[in-house]
Amino acid sequence: MEYDYIIIGAGSAGNVLATRLTEDRDVTVLLLEAGGPDYRLDFRTQMPAALAYPLQGTRYNWAYKTDPEPHMNNRRMDCGRGKGLGGSSLINGMVYIRGNAMDFDNWAKDPALADWTYHDCLPYFRKAETRDIGPNDYHGGDGPVSVATPKANNNVLFQAMIEAGVQAGYPYTEDLNGYQQEGFGPMDRTVTPNGRRASTARGYLDQAKDRSNLTIETHAVTDHVIFDGKRAVGVRYLRNRRDPHVARARREVLLCGGAIASPQLLQRSGVGPGELLRRVGVKPVHELPGVGRNLQDHLEMYLQYECTQPVSLYPALQWWNQPAIGAEWMFLGKGIGASNQFEAGGFIRSRDEFEWPNIQFHFLPVAVNYNGSNAHSGHSFQAHVGSMRSPSRGRVEIRSTDPAEDPSILFNYMAHEQDWQEFRDAIRITREIVRQPALDPYRGKELSPGAEAQSDEDLDRFVREHAETAYHPSCSCKMGSDEMAVVDGEGRVHGLEGLRVVDASIMPQIVTGNLNATTIMIAEKIADRIRGRQPLPRSTAPYYAAHGAPVRKVPERA
Repeated sequence: MEYDYIIIGAGSAGNVLATRLTEDRDVTVLLLEAGGPDYRLDFRTQMPAALAYPLQGTRYNWAYKTDPEPHMNNRRMDCGRGKGLGGSSLINGMVYIRGNAMDFDNWAKDPALADWTYHDCLPYFRKAETRDIGPNDYHGGDGPVSVATPKANNNVLFQAMIEAGVQAGYPYTEDLNGYQQEGFGPMDRTVTPNGRRASTARGYLDQAKDRSNLTIETHAVTDHVIFDGKRAVGVRYLRNRRDPHVARARREVLLCGGAIASPQLLQRSGVGPGELLRRVGVKPVHELPGVGRNLQDHLEMYLQYECTQPVSLYPALQWWNQPAIGAEWMFLGKGIGASNQFEAGGFIRSRDEFEWPNIQFHFLPVAVNYNGSNAHSGHSFQAHVGSMRSPSRGRVEIRSTDPAEDPSILFNYMAHEQDWQEFRDAIRITREIVRQPALDPYRGKELSPGAEAQSDEDLDRFVREHAETAYHPSCSCKMGSDEMAVVDGEGRVHGLEGLRVVDASIMPQIVTGNLNATTIMIAEKIADRIRGRQPLPRSTAPYYAAHGAPVRKVPERA
């Protein structure tokens, strides 16, 4: 039970590392995953249109709940995290968005992260990707992640929503991951050419799982990292939650559990805020106050409308139509089942003070919650809308040394006045967009929050009662050089040897968009550093920056 590297977590980052490290045939890797396999015959995780199903129950989802959120009517809110080969890429919404170029340039303002500029990161986004319409300066053509672009014959509501955004005075962009993120346009998705979810288990691990130098153990819950002084030398894990095993790492232990599990594991292993460790009976190995701090997420709302024409996805929600949809998907890889139905969206700046977009839209041609609940009983459509870089910060803390006990999670949503201003603006701007001529043939009554909600107080009440997570926890083991940083620019834990964190938790600040593509990029980039390889040559592709260009004035009423 001795390996060169032990990777904890077979998710969006862990599968990248397992695949890249085992390309070196003289390197041995143990990959530990607390969940089970990614069953390829289970439509819940493989059919893009069924994305709500794996969030229901606990087979593929850790289904954490937050502590009562003080600014959200003390609601205990969902914090779903993927369980199984593929991690959260096995249960996410399959939206392929990388973030804004200025996110990465902002990270690189820390001198310790100087090589995390957009032009340093773009080559690794390209390395990971195969886009169905071919490569260019921004997109790859032979990477493990299959990226599908929307086609002209998709639902008419997608194009109408994009046109409405442009009619409201915002830019059109043909590629939200290309030269210009700002604006409205088609949205790519991580779906294979035959209409299957392109998780990292499918894209990466399928390449590596039969290699003799890779050992994969599922149903293996890591208890703690083993240290010799300040050096990580192995892990203790429980097979099937009860049989203890020890594995040794000759070179490094790599934590890839994500923004919730990685800080938990560090804390159980004696790495974290000293006061917390002593309170739960963990002997400190190394006190790092930032472990589990700086937790960030995207919060979003669903603004829902009746649709006056029978063009929405409402019929697809009826059980009697689903066998035909399933058969077309299973045997032909086409039809409604082959799309996540997030094929249009956008990014805007709501006010002049924002240098790059602070509001994201996902459009959906049916009114339903992200997890599949509370579907409207009729033709409808909706906009998911939320702010991108909230100044609010939360934390993750273990409650005990028991790996089976869920942690204490508090995002501290809406703790800052900027949050409230952004969400009020987002509702009013969305209403203005929906009023545009492009949606005249389809727009019916506003279902949520309802046309009667007009004042700031009305909108704030709606946010407190109904806003939900976009399932983007991040930044809880941030990289950097300040006193709250946990890792350096290569994922190495400050003050320790032989231990790295490589996942969404090491983002210093959450990116402008969905997180999966960026998490994969982070793992690709750090994999080269672990292997001692030269970084990929920097890109010279240009990108759009607003440079103070004014934005449309937010309407006072809608």
